[in-house]
Amino acid sequence: MATFGIEKKEDDENKPQFSFGTAAAASSSAPLSFGGNTNFSLEKPLEASSLFGGGEKVQKFGESNTKEVKNEEGENEAEAESTQEFTPVVQLDEVEVKTLEEDEEIIFKMRARLYRFAETLLNKGTGKKEWIERGVGEAKLLKHREHSKIRLLMRQEKTMKIIVNHVIDPRIQLQPNAGNDKSWVWGAWDFSEGELVDEVFAIRFANAENATKFKDAFTNAQQVMAKLIAGEDGPPNPQADSAAEALSNLKTSEEQKVEDTEQAA
Repeated sequence: MATFGIEKKEDDENKPQFSFGTAAAASSSAPLSFGGNTNFSLEKPLEASSLFGGGEKVQKFGESNTKEVKNEEGENEAEAESTQEFTPVVQLDEVEVKTLEEDEEIIFKMRARLYRFAETLLNKGTGKKEWIERGVGEAKLLKHREHSKIRLLMRQEKTMKIIVNHVIDPRIQLQPNAGNDKSWVWGAWDFSEGELVDEVFAIRFANAENATKFKDAFTNAQQVMAKLIAGEDGPPNPQADSAAEALSNLKTSEEQKVEDTEQAA
C-alpha cells in the first residue's frame, strides 16, 4: 500500500487486503464487481429476473394482457369471459305518469325565471313581503283541445315541480317591472299548490325581444279567452245547437193568434 511520509514496512505487504468476496483481477478494463458473481456490473443493465429470485415480466406498452391457458393437447387457448346473466328477484312494472298536458296543445313556450311576491319563512304572519325566486323553467301557454281554454303553466327544470298554473284571465294586465324591458309583473289566482291563491308574479326573460314575444302571445290568449267567455268562439256543441234551434221555432201565444187570423182571412 502506498503512503506519504511513512516508510513501507515488509509486514504491510503480507497483510490481507479488505475485499468483498473474491478479489477481482487487477485490470483497468475489468468492471467493478461485488462478491463472486461477476455478472453484476455497473456497465450492464439489470434484468428483472436476475436479482432476488426473479420477478414478473414487465408488460410493454401495447402488449395484450390476455391470459392464455393450455389445453390437454398443449395448445394455447384464451381464457373465456363469463357471460352469465342474472334476473332480478323483484320485477318493477313500468307505470305511465300523466301530467294532464296530453290533452293540450302548446301555443307558446320559452325559457324564463319566475318570482313571487310573498312572505318568507322568517316573515311568516308579519305581512312583510318580498320577491322570492320560484325557479327557472319553460313558460308554456297550453290550449285544451276539447274546451279550448288556455292556461299558463311553468315547471322547474330539474324537479319538474309546478311553480305557476292559472287560467289566462282577460282582466290580467302585464306591467313592466320597474321599467325593466325584460320582465313583466301581473296578479292572478294561482292553482300550483293545489288550491286557489291570489298571487303576484314576476317573470324575467333573457332579453327584451323574448319578453315582447311573451306579451304578444299572452295578449292573443286573452282575446281568445274573452270570446270563449262571451260564447262567441266556443267549441262546437251539438246539444247547444239543437236547443237553440228549438228555441227559435217556439212562438208566443200572440204570434200564434196573428198567424191563425192571417190564414183564416
